[in-house]
Amino acid sequence: MLVTAYFAIIVLLTLCFVLEFTARRLTPNQSTAAVANPAFRRFQTIFLRAYLLALWADWLQGPYLYKLYRHYSFLESQIAILYVCGLAACVLFAPFSSWLPQVLGRRPTCLLFCLCYSACCLTKLSTDYFVLIVGRVLGGISTSLLATTFEGWYVHRHVDVHDFPKEWIPVTFTKAATWNHGLAVGAGLVANLLAEWLHLGPVAPFLLAVPCLLCCAWVVLTDWGKEEAEGIPQGDKQAPINAPNGGVTHLSAKARFSRSCYEGLRCLLSDKRVMLLGGVQALFESVLYIFVFLWTPVLDPHGSPLGIVFSCFMAASMAGSLLYRLATSTRYHLQPSHVLCLSVLMAFFSFFMLTFSTVPGQPRPHESFLAFLLLELACGLYFPALSFLQGRIIPEEKRASVLAWFRLPLHLLACLGLLALHGEVSGAGEGEGGSGTRHMFGGCAVMMLAALMAVVSLFTLGRNDTDLRVEGNRGGGEGF
Repeated sequence: MLVTAYFAIIVLLTLCFVLEFTARRLTPNQSTAAVANPAFRRFQTIFLRAYLLALWADWLQGPYLYKLYRHYSFLESQIAILYVCGLAACVLFAPFSSWLPQVLGRRPTCLLFCLCYSACCLTKLSTDYFVLIVGRVLGGISTSLLATTFEGWYVHRHVDVHDFPKEWIPVTFTKAATWNHGLAVGAGLVANLLAEWLHLGPVAPFLLAVPCLLCCAWVVLTDWGKEEAEGIPQGDKQAPINAPNGGVTHLSAKARFSRSCYEGLRCLLSDKRVMLLGGVQALFESVLYIFVFLWTPVLDPHGSPLGIVFSCFMAASMAGSLLYRLATSTRYHLQPSHVLCLSVLMAFFSFFMLTFSTVPGQPRPHESFLAFLLLELACGLYFPALSFLQGRIIPEEKRASVLAWFRLPLHLLACLGLLALHGEVSGAGEGEGGSGTRHMFGGCAVMMLAALMAVVSLFTLGRNDTDLRVEGNRGGGEGF
């Protein structure tokens, strides 16, 4: 597996460079006005400097989390509970992650993220199970904040303060997504360097994340502070909590939060397309959480360099996103719904392969590694296709609350899956945990089949809807 992993990362990175070069030729940059605007470039740089540091710190913790718990001699069933605690924290805190910035302010909430995530990383120094549970809870809270707060600050300043065109917002997030893929690949390589090449152990990447988060907090405190001081004060500042009308302001935030939740739920239940799209997201992404837990115990016993393997996964995902850009270009005329259907089908085939490559007593790690790469390639196709359809199906003013409702069944399904694995491993004994892993992959394949049926139903409903097609590809082919 050692040679296979190094060979795979070289091949995948080469493939990504070729696809990036091809994609740039077929999809020319349409953001010339934004790139030429010095005020926008300065604002974009201020945001990305902090945001990318936060993402880098997040990715550093990916490759060796399971390995760290194993290093502390915890059983697989105990590790499953730790993962469930993190997911449960996401479920419970997710509704408040959009409400908290209204009460504290967006920039203080970003600072709170840096503080929580730093504390989460420092808990990894302890071998006490309760402390590690607290760390997982802090990690779940931090993940919820990372997913909403930074982007919320940017969109608010972009539209309400600087009054830049809304069409420029994707320019920044496309650039962030490109950097995000590169950071993910680099994080795996750096984590492998620290943990294995330098023999610092699996806790080393978590400790490296702490100064990165402190640097992020410093940028938010200084550069973002200057940015807010130079902006239009009336548009961004909330009434302070200790102001004379603080009670009214706090109540008004609660009212906005409740109304937003209600409107999001009503939109979800009244539009069948929204419900089907939410079902696809819940099924697909809950399975990904289970994959995040299972890939290490499947590959680690066979001498796989976990950091390099993680980089391979991220490079495969990057290749998938580049293939999406090529597939939806004016040359190939594929629609996002076609790509979404293909990605779910690939994920189903990946888990189908894993049910045969993880037979207890007859493991085939090379086939499992190939199946994991296929799954990550599917993820690279899935996320931009889903994002496009969400943007066209869900009304913009209700999108945040609807997506919050989507995440509720997503995390619940993932928790139930890990709890089922915990029960099976505990009942069978730690030495027979391989059958539980295989059964879980079989369950994931069934969930992907259900997601595929939901995608087909969505395809049928929106077959004649021109709004669900890429602008330059509306002339060719039937279906949306």
